[in-house]
Amino acid sequence: MAALFGVRVRRLRTAAGLTQAQLGALVHVVGTRITQIERASGAKPTLELARALDVALDADDLLVDLWPYVYREAFPDWSQKFIAESRRAVVIREYAASLVPGLLQTETYARAVLSVGRTLTSRQQLDERVTLRMGRQVRLAAPDRPELWVILDEAVLRRPVGGPVALREQMTRLLEAAEQPHITLQVLPFEQGEHDVMGGSLNLLTMPDGSEIAYTEGAHYGQLVEEPAEIRGFELAYDRLRAIALPPLMSLDMIRSVMEDNHRGAKVPSRSDRRRLATERLQQSGGRQLRRGGRRVPGRRPRP
Repeated sequence: MAALFGVRVRRLRTAAGLTQAQLGALVHVVGTRITQIERASGAKPTLELARALDVALDADDLLVDLWPYVYREAFPDWSQKFIAESRRAVVIREYAASLVPGLLQTETYARAVLSVGRTLTSRQQLDERVTLRMGRQVRLAAPDRPELWVILDEAVLRRPVGGPVALREQMTRLLEAAEQPHITLQVLPFEQGEHDVMGGSLNLLTMPDGSEIAYTEGAHYGQLVEEPAEIRGFELAYDRLRAIALPPLMSLDMIRSVMEDNHRGAKVPSRSDRRRLATERLQQSGGRQLRRGGRRVPGRRPRP
C-alpha cells in the first residue's frame, strides 16, 4: 500500500508538471522526502503530509483516503476495519476498561501503551503506530468532528501508564478535552461492582446513514459487530453503564482528585448524594451545568 501511495503521488505530480523539489516546496518538505514517498522508502507519510499532498496535487481526497491503508501493517487485522469506520462515524461512544481511548491519548501515553504487546515487531512499527494514533485525533478538531462520549473505568485513572508524570499529563489532557462541547466524559467508580461489559472495552459507532457498528476489544482480540440484534444488546449495556457512572461534573472532579492524589481512600458519593449535589449546582448555575453535564447523544435517549 505504501508503494501504491507512492505511485499515485508520482503520477499526480507528473501530470501537474512538477518536479519532486517543487512539490516538496509546496508541502513544506525537502525534495528527497517526496522521493522517499514515491519509492516507498524511509518513514511513511503522516496524515498532515497526505492532506497537504492531496491539496497541492488536486487529488480530490484520493491520497487522504489511501493514507490509512499505508499504515495497515502497523495494527492487527482485527482493528483495521474499526479504525477505517471510526473515521466516518458521526457519533462515537466508548467504554474504556483499562486505558484512555486512543482519540484522547497524549503522545507519551500512546507510546507507552503501544510499546507492549505480542503484535509489535520493531521500533519502526511502534513509531508508525504512534503516528497513526495521533493522526486519528485530528478529526476531533475538524468541521465534521464526531460527538464523542467516553466512559472511563476508575482503573484507567489509577494505572500509571508511562509513569506518574505521563499519567498526570494524560489526566490534564482529559480535563481539557472535556471542555469541548462535543466531548463528554464519565467515570465508572470501583464501588459499582460488576457490570455488563466487564472483561473488555466497547465502542459504538453511529455512521452518517444512521446505521450502527459495535466493536469489542481485549488484549489480544477484537470483534467488529454489524448485526442489528447484537448491536441493540451492546447499546443497552452502554446505556446501563452511563446510568451507573458518575455524572460528567463529578467525573471531572474525580479526575482532579486523582491528579492531586487526594481521592485514594475517599468515599465516592452515593446516588442520593449525587442527585442532591447536582440539584444544588443546577440552582447555583441557573441551569448551565445541566445542559453541559446532561447533554445526550443526538438521537439517543438514555434508557432507565
